[in-house]
Amino acid sequence: MKIQKPSRIRHSYTQNIIAPPSEVFPLMCPVREADWVPGWSAGLVLSDSGVAEHDCMFTTPDGDSEAIWIITRHDAESFETEMYKVAPGKTVGHIEIKVRAEGDTDSKVEIAYAFTALSEEGEAFLETFTQAWFDSFMQMWQAAMNHYLATGECVSVKG
Repeated sequence: MKIQKPSRIRHSYTQNIIAPPSEVFPLMCPVREADWVPGWSAGLVLSDSGVAEHDCMFTTPDGDSEAIWIITRHDAESFETEMYKVAPGKTVGHIEIKVRAEGDTDSKVEIAYAFTALSEEGEAFLETFTQAWFDSFMQMWQAAMNHYLATGECVSVKG
């Protein structure tokens, strides 16, 4: 048995979204993210309801393999969800999302991602998972969601 301290990095960000929590929270879903996140692609989605729920599981591409996501908490009343993302042999991620009302019409979305390395490949990933990278990712996510909420369309990817 090998026991060691984990190599782990956690970053958080608060987004400003132009809709109330009741409209924002349902978009935090492996199925609904395809509506507003450019290039989002969930593979298999295991869900009784067809959307995000407690114990929903889904897969996404992760390099040459697939990552497995497991929603461990999904509370539509408090607008909070937690999930784990397992990239086998690489990392385990813990994602926490809390949507809070900001006035009568807007939301603050608190998002935290923590990754723990499982291997040298995971350690290499942690080196790239900087606060600056995360902030940029969250700003893109915020812009994409606000665009979708304003227009009903996914932001087009320029390439």
